[in-house]
Parts: sequence; structure tokens; C-alpha cells
Amino acid sequence: QGQLVESGGGSVQAGGSLRLSCAASGYTFSDYCMGWFRQAPGKEREGVAAIRSRSGSAYYADSVKGRFTISQDNAKNTLYLQMNSLKPEDTAMYYCAARFVGWLACPTVPAPANFGYWGQGTQVTVSS
Repeated sequence: QGQLVESGGGSVQAGGSLRLSCAASGYTFSDYCMGWFRQAPGKEREGVAAIRSRSGSAYYADSVKGRFTISQDNAKNTLYLQMNSLKPEDTAMYYCAARFVGWLACPTVPAPANFGYWGQGTQVTVSS
């Protein structure tokens, strides 16, 4: 079984930036849809961004479009989430996740129930 390990979380003031990383071992990116999800206290886990390396296509939640960028380095088997112009409402635990899709595309709207492999999460706290 593979492993997903997130890093890069922390505390930042509103307007600041952070880059999250997810080191993936045991996964071949070309066979997986890779995504970032987040969960704030008292709220459901939600999809933030997802990427399909075969096509290069990416999905972003409306709340992060234009501020967050998902990318991956296939040589390093690492997924990234560059987060700019952070807002207090971005405060959450951020999770990296993988869904085996083979030759298929990512789900149109990535949902937590559609992803079977998860990291342990990294906390992002944005203060006003």
C-alpha cells in the first residue's frame, strides 16, 4: 500500500502564502487523480483542487480559484498546492488524497467519498 505524507502547513497572516507538499510513495501519478481537500472544525471535508497528470487538467473549488495552484512533480512523486492571498476562511486541516482512475479522468467535482487513499493532514491557520 502506498503512503501520502503532507507538509508545509503553518500559521500565516491574511494575504500571505504557503506551499503545501505531499510526498507520494507507492503511487504512479499517471494512474491516479490526485487531490487536495480541507476540513475546518465543525465542517465537512471539501475538495479544494485536483489534478490529472495524463491530461494536465485541474479542478479548483470556486472559493480558491485564482488564488491556489495545484501541481505535481512526477520525477519527485510529489504533489503541491501553492496558496496565495490566503484568507481566514482558508483555515483548516489540509489533506492530500489519491484516487485510482487508470486511463480515466478525475471526477468532475472531486468529493472525499471518491478518494480512497489519504494522508494524515497538515494544519493551515490564517489570522486576520
